[in-house]
Amino acid sequence: MRRLPVYLVLDLSGSMHGEPIEAVRNGVQMVVSTLRSDPYALETAFLSVIAFDAQARQLTPLTEVVNFQPPTLEVGTTTALGDALRLTGECIEREVRKTTPTEKGDWKPLVFLMTDGQPTDDWQAGLNAFRRAPTGTVIACAAGPHAKVDLLKQITEAVVVLDTADASAIGAFFKWVSASVSATSKRVDLNKRDTSGISELPPPPPQITLA
Repeated sequence: MRRLPVYLVLDLSGSMHGEPIEAVRNGVQMVVSTLRSDPYALETAFLSVIAFDAQARQLTPLTEVVNFQPPTLEVGTTTALGDALRLTGECIEREVRKTTPTEKGDWKPLVFLMTDGQPTDDWQAGLNAFRRAPTGTVIACAAGPHAKVDLLKQITEAVVVLDTADASAIGAFFKWVSASVSATSKRVDLNKRDTSGISELPPPPPQITLA
């Protein structure tokens, strides 16, 4: 079976305390329940959660949707975005099956990165490591007014912006993540081809603007 790997890379720095982190928890739960009701996603989508504050860690390795249990998300301190990028690249290299002469590998991963602030570590070194991993569509979400859109644009062309990091905006983002994974699952299943690029994803809801 060719899997569609989906990596949720989530900022849990101190500024996410309160309403934002609660919205992220609810959002991850919503993604899982939505995908479980989608026959295409149920067939192909595998989820992983990577969180970062003072350092990055993979909370959930790549797991099929039906068995996925949302991890405990607790707010930390600073924003080690570089460490998160490095770790995401390592997880992709380790977990995503490559095509061999006898077997097709997994589909190219979807990566959704959400951050509400600016990095406190060497993010460019992390970005260099991340670029070595074979990714498909990478979407960065600048949540709220303190996120650095110009910096995220150096990670990926596909940057979406939330004006505020409140429950409504973060909820809308995760709803769009669900719709994007569902649409990609269906496309790879029906067309048997990889997809890459935000243009092939459903249009974002009104709370989300494309940078």
